[in-house]
Amino acid sequence: MRHFFVLFIFGILLAASSCRTDFDTTASSGNLKFSKDTVYLDTVFKNIGSSTYQLKVYNTSKKDISIPVIQLKKGLNSKYRMTVDGMSGNNGKIFNNVTLLAKDSLYIFVETTADITDANPTDFLYTDEIQFDSGANLQKVALVTLIQDAVFLYPQQNPDGTKEKIQIDGKAVDGFYLNETDAVNGNELIFNNTKPYVIYGYAGVPQNKTVTFEAGARVYFHANSGLFVDKNASLKINGAASTSSKLENEVVFRGDRLESLYADIPGQWDAVILADGSTNHTINHLTLKNATIGLSIRNQDATTVQIKNTQIYNCSQYGILAQNARINGENIVINYSGLASLSCIYGGDYNFTHATFYNNWSSSQHFAVHLSNRLAGATPETKDLTKATFNNCIIYGTSTNEFNLDKSANAQFVYQLNNCLLKFSSTNNSPDYQFKNDPVHYNQIILNENPKFYNASKNKFNIDKTSAAFAKGNQAYAIPLDIIGNARTSPPDLGAYQSKDFPK
Repeated sequence: MRHFFVLFIFGILLAASSCRTDFDTTASSGNLKFSKDTVYLDTVFKNIGSSTYQLKVYNTSKKDISIPVIQLKKGLNSKYRMTVDGMSGNNGKIFNNVTLLAKDSLYIFVETTADITDANPTDFLYTDEIQFDSGANLQKVALVTLIQDAVFLYPQQNPDGTKEKIQIDGKAVDGFYLNETDAVNGNELIFNNTKPYVIYGYAGVPQNKTVTFEAGARVYFHANSGLFVDKNASLKINGAASTSSKLENEVVFRGDRLESLYADIPGQWDAVILADGSTNHTINHLTLKNATIGLSIRNQDATTVQIKNTQIYNCSQYGILAQNARINGENIVINYSGLASLSCIYGGDYNFTHATFYNNWSSSQHFAVHLSNRLAGATPETKDLTKATFNNCIIYGTSTNEFNLDKSANAQFVYQLNNCLLKFSSTNNSPDYQFKNDPVHYNQIILNENPKFYNASKNKFNIDKTSAAFAKGNQAYAIPLDIIGNARTSPPDLGAYQSKDFPK
């Protein structure tokens, strides 16, 4: 019986200790350690929430301590919000009597949503600080965020409470048509470089109108957003060559998450759609990144889309998806696309000169260039590919074969590669891929030799004299200046870049 009595007493003591919710702690002495002394929250647009940033707080002593208060200096008026070890405190601003065990740490997560009016008018920084304790034991960690002003374009609310929509491919999507006499923004059909633009939903260009993007314009698309150029409407992108890596004169299209974490994430927004029947498009010095489809070009029967000095990166499906289109492309670079960097389907007429089509998507099912004269489910299912010409180009990537032909005998399929460096490594006895003995389709092909790009994973496609593409171009096809304005030599290099010293 005595053994049972001892076990009974031990159980009571164990239960009592397990239910205890307080600790014997001492007050913080101001000797906390921090993972950083300043938390820099990346640039955000006004009134758009930031990502969440982390601060770690350490108790290096051998005693359990109680921190009397952890709070934002601006208190309940602060535009920052915190959680402290999963606790929300008083509106995420003030936390009282926070316990931190000996040799332990806690996490603080910080985010913000602020207006440009909250920021310092001279540098547009919004600042605050996290305070730990007070008086002689006060410790601080600074918080800094750059708030960027912008022009916001978005669908309006209808009188019945629904959101404004436009029709794309027979479907109603959240969107609006740009207005050249908008009461707030003025002429929305002209995008300048005074402020960046943030677009929610699809911005539509009305029929018979032209949207113009001036040199240096910056356009940021929210998730599920894009640009739609309607029937008989036109797109004019008038960028210019830049002198620095800031691309100060380029027109830039990208997602609206400015944090460095999102810099290279594909699929953050939808596409630029040049609709069936839209016309007279010119694109010069555009940098487009992080879309689902960069440029979706449909049925340009009447006019040729002119694309020059353009870079398209990190698209989850296609860099350019052309469907029965007409394109003349010069000095184009496309990389990192989930399906194909360039896909020309359902026929069309294409001419590309001094272009670099690369694809380093992680899947082996991608291509740098895909050509087809068919479209499953269409009526008719095939259309003539009247021309697909590639002159002085590089078609390369990390897959075994980066060039793909999908031919139907029911329509024309006319193509030719002249003075191109091509990746096609597998054994293939198809008559369509006879690169060395089919002069109708292939002339002066350099097969499977390394172009030695400066850093393809970072979209730097410059080459030097060690590249297999060096001085291998045909002068008859040469474009006088490369994508960044360098003069080409004779004979020219293949691809969009003329060889020079690598950038620093």
